[in-house]
Amino acid sequence: MTRPPPSARTSTLRFRKPLVVGLVAVLAAIVVALGHPLLKPSSDPTATPGQDSSPFLPAPSLSDRPPSHAPHRESRGALDEADGVVPDGVTVLDDEVPAVANLDAELLDALRRAAQNAADDGVTFTVNSGWRSAAYQKELLRKAVAQHGSEAEAARWVATATTSPHVSGDAVDIGPDRATDWLSEHGSAYGLCRIYRNEPWHFELRTDAADRGCPRMYADPTQDPRMRQ
Repeated sequence: MTRPPPSARTSTLRFRKPLVVGLVAVLAAIVVALGHPLLKPSSDPTATPGQDSSPFLPAPSLSDRPPSHAPHRESRGALDEADGVVPDGVTVLDDEVPAVANLDAELLDALRRAAQNAADDGVTFTVNSGWRSAAYQKELLRKAVAQHGSEAEAARWVATATTSPHVSGDAVDIGPDRATDWLSEHGSAYGLCRIYRNEPWHFELRTDAADRGCPRMYADPTQDPRMRQ
């Protein structure tokens, strides 16, 4: 195969060079006109090569974001042990705790006699609630209405400050389950009786229960005539 003379090759190169330069110029013009993001410098100094965030809106700053809301927590206000709030682990023997010390004397004596015999069976009476101030009872009722949605439904669980036997010191809420089971079986011998079927932890003193047994339970406090005063 014969090679073209030098003059022919030179003329070919001279023809191709303007064509290539022209194509490059046209492509550059198109890219600039389209505003291709690859030609824009990244404003993010931490951006990695090939990563470009310029086509997107920047992430909102903390001041632009809607404020987060912490979980709502109800405050007990000034209520404390003096109102009958019971710390963890209190038993019927803790005289320094007002919820225990302010219970009716006969009720407290019966509880302590029962607790002494229950201890022989490995059972301890914990006081979940005892005497309460009127302010504490009102707060419990307010929370019950909020929880259950109506005063009528709340009344099945929490009495008013004027009718609650807790405010008068005539009722105690006992735990844990082993203790309530023990009292349900043996409590009548000490005059300690469950009053409401829906509250297996609630006990009151019925002095004639040792001879006659505990009275029939109400379904809930709304069935108790004392709550209608």
